[in-house]
Amino acid sequence: MMIKIVIAFSLVFGVLSSVSLAETVAVIPKPAKIVQREGSFELGASTVIVADENIVREAELLAEYLKVDQGFQLQVVKKIDRATNVINFRLDATQTNLGEEGYTLIVTPKTVTITGKTAAGVFYGCQSLRQLLPVEKEKREVAGKTLAIAALEITDKPRFQWRGYLLDEGRYFKGKAVVKDILDQMALLKMNVFHWHLTDDQGWRIEIKKYPKLTEIGSKRKDSQIGGWNSPKRSGKPHGGFYKQAEIREIVKYAAARHIRIMPEIEMPGHASSAVAAYPEVGVQRRQIEVLITFGIKPDSFNPVDEKTYKFLTDILTEVIGLFPSEVIHIGGDEVLFDIWQGSEEIQKFMKEQGITNIADVQTHFTNRISRFIEGKSRRMMGWNEIMGRDLHGFLNKENSEQKQKLATSAIIHFWKGDIKLARTAVEAGHDIVNSLHSFAYLDYGYDSISLKKAYSFDPIPEGLEKKYHDKVLGLTCNMWGEWIPQVKDLQRQSYPRIAAYAETGWSAKAGKDYDDFAERMKSMLKRWDVYGIAYAKINLETGK
Repeated sequence: MMIKIVIAFSLVFGVLSSVSLAETVAVIPKPAKIVQREGSFELGASTVIVADENIVREAELLAEYLKVDQGFQLQVVKKIDRATNVINFRLDATQTNLGEEGYTLIVTPKTVTITGKTAAGVFYGCQSLRQLLPVEKEKREVAGKTLAIAALEITDKPRFQWRGYLLDEGRYFKGKAVVKDILDQMALLKMNVFHWHLTDDQGWRIEIKKYPKLTEIGSKRKDSQIGGWNSPKRSGKPHGGFYKQAEIREIVKYAAARHIRIMPEIEMPGHASSAVAAYPEVGVQRRQIEVLITFGIKPDSFNPVDEKTYKFLTDILTEVIGLFPSEVIHIGGDEVLFDIWQGSEEIQKFMKEQGITNIADVQTHFTNRISRFIEGKSRRMMGWNEIMGRDLHGFLNKENSEQKQKLATSAIIHFWKGDIKLARTAVEAGHDIVNSLHSFAYLDYGYDSISLKKAYSFDPIPEGLEKKYHDKVLGLTCNMWGEWIPQVKDLQRQSYPRIAAYAETGWSAKAGKDYDDFAERMKSMLKRWDVYGIAYAKINLETGK
């Protein structure tokens, strides 16, 4: 007996199809072009995957996915004599029209062929193939049974090179298994940057061998605020956890196999209380504090004018860079409360000696120095848009606010807050930006504030930005801030299903996007997540809330 899954589809190329929405190919993100062919390919236990050594890792991952999702255990070989019942992986350096991450997926009655200019493109073709097949809660007895994939041809490439998801573990440590699960879902959705927020006021989550107290002291707190901002309620439970360097390397390798680069974020000069609790001498006030149990913007920071602080931070960054091959290192740079800087005799003396009249220029001086160090390690610095020196929060004295220090042009601006004109100012000044505008891309916001539909409507390119600057917008990141997600189910509820909307925004051409079509395709994704045990938010797909 043969089990057949009939996969209907429509022509998708930036225009509405005459075929009903229910008959569209349920692939997320939406491919650039889908063309129908005659017949179908029968995938079964005797199907063989053929790939040369340059892409054997991708082939083995597909075999692993098919075993988990379908129960088929397919063989991976470099060559095979027969020309039927095979899945071919091919690299084609001449396929330049689809860029570094594009692919073609051709299904005929005899073969499935996935071709990319690079291994990444081949991998993304695999993810589309996976989504053409169902997942089952009960593993079937596969002997003698097949799944039918309707013959078609997909030609596809991403709109943006940066398609990111941020996980904040400074607030609540989640652990290796949770991170790997997120990476698996990112891979399925063709997302390629995992932004790992590893340090904050409430916890230091990465082992630094030269400074062991960062995890001995900084990774633990006595209690945790619950009930929302300014709430007096506490959990009554201690919280802690951190990643050993061996675990970091394991996760980085796991991500790389899925063509995801992990970008670490080490917060400086603000959001530093967990580090200052461990090493008070690097704080502005040089006083002993505890790792914070409440959330929000906190007063202490790293001392921006002390050479011991620079030694401390560059030692840390040296170890971090040794762990992460990411070209970009994120330093945070947001929400520095300048009151203690303005009240510090040491900082005021430094300003007079340097001829600095604006306290924000002290942060720019600090940021540029860190940037030069990172560049000296053949990497590039990224920071939230406060590193541009603008007063986004009203922290500065208005009578003395003219900025003179200029931020290093090589810095990538992570835009999250402020008038959209600030994003335009950044690109016009030569900076690349990644857009995470909080009112559209913050996953800690509820669905009443950012519905699935609103998340889907986000465009990383600011309205009115001249076309000549569009390539300065690298893409987007959706941000899962951690203050109010103590449990994995909380993280999943806030992230899913909106992560799929951001994935499609980052990959699919703007002209081809249609929310109703997306919502229809999401029905298949939700079934997949049910099988995977993901506790996604039970929302109305029609309204997105």
